[in-house]
Amino acid sequence: MARVTRGFKARRRRNKVLKMAKGYRGAKHRLYRTATEAVDRALSFAYRDRRTNKRNFRRLWITRISAAAKMNGISYSRFINGLKVADIELDRKVLSNLAIVDPNAFSEVVKAASAS
Repeated sequence: MARVTRGFKARRRRNKVLKMAKGYRGAKHRLYRTATEAVDRALSFAYRDRRTNKRNFRRLWITRISAAAKMNGISYSRFINGLKVADIELDRKVLSNLAIVDPNAFSEVVKAASAS
């Protein structure tokens, strides 16, 4: 009896995995079994690191805002609290960018936050 090779759908599935493994070194981009392991591992890292990336950027923004706030004579926590009290809704990404690009405008925001 002839061996069943599962036809074109299996070939399509295997080619999809091998296409994702393009650029991997050695057998990982050539052999289906090792390519599957490498791709599964890479996809799980990608999923995990998309979340980690968000955390890292938030930490960076907070560090930048803190440094700029200290230059204006206020601590980060008092600055953020002042923004909440003054009902100024700027997120940390925007505040960080403002501190780098336009320090004078950031100083005005600090004044508004510390006034309240």
